Amino acid sequence: SRELFVLTYGALVAQLCKDYEKDEDVNACLDRMGYSIGTRLIDDFLARSAVRKCRSYSETADMIAQVAFKMYLGVTPSVSCNSASGNEFSLILDKNPLVDFVEELPAERASLCYCNLLCGVIRGALEMVHLAAEVSFLQDRLKGDAVTEIGITFLRKPEDRKHRRN
Repeated sequence: SRELFVLTYGALVAQLCKDYEKDEDVNACLDRMGYSIGTRLIDDFLARSAVRKCRSYSETADMIAQVAFKMYLGVTPSVSCNSASGNEFSLILDKNPLVDFVEELPAERASLCYCNLLCGVIRGALEMVHLAAEVSFLQDRLKGDAVTEIGITFLRKPEDRKHRRN
């Protein structure tokens, strides 16, 4: 089913490129679609994975990489923390299954973020568990970078997540 998804995804991106003139519009559409998927996928993830509640942003990033990516895409990205405050992380993919059948982006589509759906999925799923985050591609092998890197910045401080009892 992963291979069918990858083939179908390529056709989806190709159609969006035909429908929208600007890469920014395609990127925004992919993000919106991903967000919608993420808001629904989180229920399946929680039911099938039987994970425990994450106590920190670091645990959350590890859970996304080690459980969610493995479960849905069959890969396990490495995680690195990018800030002293512990709210910025990178998921580094050695292999991105969404680009298995893509050699390179056309020159006229240089600003296209082909896998932007993933950013929307992560952001949507996190919001459903009350974790606001910015998610974006920092590096992309399709654009000539050495690795594919997705950046996640949690928008609230850890102490903001705690609820006080009166």
